[in-house]
Amino acid sequence: MPEYMSIVLFIVVFALLLLGFPVAFTLGGVSLIFGYFTFGMNFFQLLPLRIWGTMTNYVLIAVPLFVYMGLMLEKSGLAEELLETMAMLFGKLRGGLAISVIVVGAVLAASTGIVGATVVTMGLLSLPTMIKRGYSPELSTGTICAAGTLGQIIPPSIVLVLLGSVLNISIGDMFVGAVIPGLVLVGLYVVWIIIVATFRPESAPAMPADELADFRASGMYRRIVRAFLLPFFLILAVLGSIFAGIASPTEAAAVGALGATLLTVWQKKFSMKTLREVMRGTTTLTCMVFILLVGATAFGLVFRGMGGDHYITRLIMDAGLEAHHFLFIVMLVIFIAGFFIDFIEITFIIVPVVAPIFQKMGVDLLWVGILIALNLQTSFLTPPFGFSLFYLKGVAPSSITTTHIYKGIVPFIAIQILCIVIVVFWPEAVTWLPKYLSRHP
Repeated sequence: MPEYMSIVLFIVVFALLLLGFPVAFTLGGVSLIFGYFTFGMNFFQLLPLRIWGTMTNYVLIAVPLFVYMGLMLEKSGLAEELLETMAMLFGKLRGGLAISVIVVGAVLAASTGIVGATVVTMGLLSLPTMIKRGYSPELSTGTICAAGTLGQIIPPSIVLVLLGSVLNISIGDMFVGAVIPGLVLVGLYVVWIIIVATFRPESAPAMPADELADFRASGMYRRIVRAFLLPFFLILAVLGSIFAGIASPTEAAAVGALGATLLTVWQKKFSMKTLREVMRGTTTLTCMVFILLVGATAFGLVFRGMGGDHYITRLIMDAGLEAHHFLFIVMLVIFIAGFFIDFIEITFIIVPVVAPIFQKMGVDLLWVGILIALNLQTSFLTPPFGFSLFYLKGVAPSSITTTHIYKGIVPFIAIQILCIVIVVFWPEAVTWLPKYLSRHP
């Protein structure tokens, strides 16, 4: 009987989420009710110990540190310098401004990993310029939204930290495994922009020649060095220390937080007001993640206590599904769920249920983890609840409509799906670099 009740628990939680109830309290509240009626008062003696074990997980300290690093970098003004410099470097190409947005999005992703901060920053800085230069609203908005979501897959990424924790995989391996898929995705974005600029040149014109001449005459190389050198050192300090085995992801996150603060001081943008804003934002985002984690812990405890994981595993095995069939079903469910609920909710609700099944099937969980991360990235772009769409709409000029944004993101969602397909048929894109670094420390 408890096995069947575990399915009822899952359905009730999912239905309440779709009705708009708060995620953390839905997970925790429904789990408390089901836990009490299934296990009695003993459930309330076990739950605090499980939550305490989750809250004292050393790896999860990286979450507030990476959030702090991203928010502090947003205040440093480096994004503005990067965008201006990259726009001039690619300026004489058709679509060069859009390509610069993608490249800067990748650099910011490797520096911050905060999607909202990246989309808002680039929306404020580059969207008015792109519209002024004659770019189509659809290409402009789609490019900015897509570039902003690169922080989901390019390390250091909070979603990779959370997925690694749920799948019980080294966060360092998750970071290393995501590098090649992230670069492939950036390359696909750039190729798409080149195709659009080639066949629809009026949608992506080149920069005026006089502006490019002024840029070259006004200390071009000095500006390039200044714009790229500081973010490069931060990326090297954080990702380089992880990949080289010098620091754990948590230790590297602390280095990144300090480095972002020093860069803000160097840029003369640091003040007590800035520090208070960053710390307040870090506290808010961290509390949101961890209260969700508490609810997810309660849900996981009840679901597993009812034998739900064993029941679903038995159903899948009895159905005779091959691993690739099951992978297709899971990826389709996650993609559809991304239209309605947040990536954190999907990570804490769906992933713990399917992970044991993949493990029993002998599937590489690192590969599955990166595929899920790529899939979760689409949840930021898929309407009606894609967060990148809301972030950009909030800072876009009044001439940019929601229809422009929705039309603009469709090709980039298709590109993300194409990237998932590439990684499905080319697992070495995920597994090769971690194996190489393990053999050549």
